[in-house]
Amino acid sequence: MTGWRLLLTRPADECAALAATLAEHGVHSASLPLLQIEPLPETPEQRSLILELDRYAAVLVVSKPAARLGLALIDRYWPQPPFDQHWFSVGAATGALLEDYGLRVSWPVSGDDSEALLALPALAEALSRPAPRALILRGEDGRGLIAQTLRERGVQVDSLELYRRRLPDHPPGILGLRLQAERLNGVVVSSGQGLQSLHEIAGARWPLTQPLFVPSPRVASMARELGARDVVDCRGASAAALLAALRDTPVPAAP
Repeated sequence: MTGWRLLLTRPADECAALAATLAEHGVHSASLPLLQIEPLPETPEQRSLILELDRYAAVLVVSKPAARLGLALIDRYWPQPPFDQHWFSVGAATGALLEDYGLRVSWPVSGDDSEALLALPALAEALSRPAPRALILRGEDGRGLIAQTLRERGVQVDSLELYRRRLPDHPPGILGLRLQAERLNGVVVSSGQGLQSLHEIAGARWPLTQPLFVPSPRVASMARELGARDVVDCRGASAAALLAALRDTPVPAAP
């Protein structure tokens, strides 16, 4: 895999962690964060939902920022959190944050998306009680699939929006400059919103000539609908999923 030279586009702290893992496997990378996490101001609604935490049969966490900000709220309002409550996360990295905190958490073994989470037998079991309630910790304007599906299953769902994502300020033409200056031959996005930011910042360079590594069939479909020509579905957003995809994908020939 030493021939790969990747552009990472996650939030800055996640780029740094992924870059370190890739370097251990001989993969060069450069970072151009295309998502910036902005915590939302605390509201009376947020406080009300977190104070009723023990009334939920399941708590679902869709991202690492949602986990970090949600745990900070728990620290603020729960001297003794309800550790017997069942929590669920979309992926292993988010789940590890919750597990390290001492919570009982489950996540999909394969697949880092809402569909895989909704298919968990443990989630169905947790919500099998009469009139179940579920709380979703998420970002502003995120996907509504989890809430919609749970409501269709007869679950009362509340959503606690903790942050927003936005495209950081970058100088014009920065994407092309980074790709050329560092001779990068692959681009990695970790979400649909990250893909939209990449499409926006690429401008006239879109579609990119480099292979585009994406985390799920849904984001792969979005990329192809936008006109991307070479899309690789990693079937997960983790470093392990990306490394597996890199092993299975031929390194492009140098121009």
